[in-house]
Amino acid sequence: MRGEGFGMENADRPVTEEVRPQWAGLDRLGTLELLRLLNAEDRTVAGAVAGQLPRIAVVVDAVAGRMARGGRLVYAGAGTAGRLGVLDASECPPTFNTAPGQVVGVIAGGARALVRAVEGAEDRPELAAADLAALALTAEDTVVGVSASGRTPYTVAAVRGARAAGALAVGLAGSAGSPLVAAAELGIEVVTGPEVVAGSTRLKAGTAQKLVLNLLSTAVMVRLGKTYGNLMVDVRAGNAKLRDRARRIVTEITGTDEETARRALAATGGEVKDAVLVVLA
Repeated sequence: MRGEGFGMENADRPVTEEVRPQWAGLDRLGTLELLRLLNAEDRTVAGAVAGQLPRIAVVVDAVAGRMARGGRLVYAGAGTAGRLGVLDASECPPTFNTAPGQVVGVIAGGARALVRAVEGAEDRPELAAADLAALALTAEDTVVGVSASGRTPYTVAAVRGARAAGALAVGLAGSAGSPLVAAAELGIEVVTGPEVVAGSTRLKAGTAQKLVLNLLSTAVMVRLGKTYGNLMVDVRAGNAKLRDRARRIVTEITGTDEETARRALAATGGEVKDAVLVVLA
């Protein structure tokens, strides 16, 4: 791979670390011009993700099949990638009423790495081994390692550990031909190219990771019957907004009035599917 930047080349530099001369005057741009540049680059991300949809589809079907048999979906990463994995995992219970531990995010450096950088954690593969050992992986589980460079030692070790445990190992990388994808059974490579702020993979690479994880978890949950049409019938109504949504879903499916829907939800502990059956019965 050729690295490009200010007339210098580095064959070992991942594309996410390249420095582009045309952006060298970034700090001298007016604010609106700067924002337009960042936004223009962001618009390239969706196309890069679209090119990987066939690979993502294979992963979705493989994960859904395993989860239908009781398996778990585990995200593993460091820094931005790790935080995005934990974020996606944390959003599955309220959205799809997944069981505790059914979708899990692990990050190099542990919980404190969610709010501040834990220097050096990503370079320690033994941390990944310990995190996976705590999960006691089985053959029905899936581990998705997420890394912009595709070289992060923690993440590569997590994928290798998953394969050693017999779990499905998936690599999601922002560079082509990476060690992460080479170590995985299934690979997704969303190459978004150099960042406007060189090496800051919280930008395009991070956006691509967020999009792919959204696609993966949402499609898996649809395959598992967590929606009725496009309605969130397994929503966990834990606040006022979600209770209102649950009532609207029951009325939409059954054609009943909101008060009947409210009573049905109260009788079923807020479970939308059960409430629908109560109304229809």
